[in-house]
Amino acid sequence: MFKFLLLSTVMVLAPFAKADTAEDTTKAKPTMPSIMIKKLDGTPVNIQDYGKTGKIMVLSFWATWCTPCIKELNNVLELYDDWKKKYGLEVVAISMDDARTVSKVSPTVTALTWPYIILLDENKDLARAMNVNNPPQTILLDQSGHIVYVHNGYTEGSELELEEKIKALVKP
Repeated sequence: MFKFLLLSTVMVLAPFAKADTAEDTTKAKPTMPSIMIKKLDGTPVNIQDYGKTGKIMVLSFWATWCTPCIKELNNVLELYDDWKKKYGLEVVAISMDDARTVSKVSPTVTALTWPYIILLDENKDLARAMNVNNPPQTILLDQSGHIVYVHNGYTEGSELELEEKIKALVKP
């Protein structure tokens, strides 16, 4: 009886068993959704276009009222020139400031001298689509625009972990 139950269980569950290997090419790699947001000057842009540049892209969801966000982007700034030279990447800082605080984005970026591409997700359409509830959240896109790493929150040194993920994308 036990052998019968065991054999029956194996036969029922076998179609659902799947090896989790690096060789699994049937799994589609996620990409950015096709959602329109704005540049600082109000020009609409499709976020999906930033995954089509052939470059490694770091997308950072942030807000002017978010202290850890500012800290993270300031710490990335210290490494940014080196990252651009070594890895040919770009950083896109996506503000989640709403209608009440969006007017603070440009002065904040100017005061902090951030050279990043700055985008505005005022209505949180992109944040909802990407399941970003609270900033900071960092998303790493490979050269083909696939999402290869997502990190929520910020602790000192997270940018070094991010650099390890970036290094892994660069072909020797």
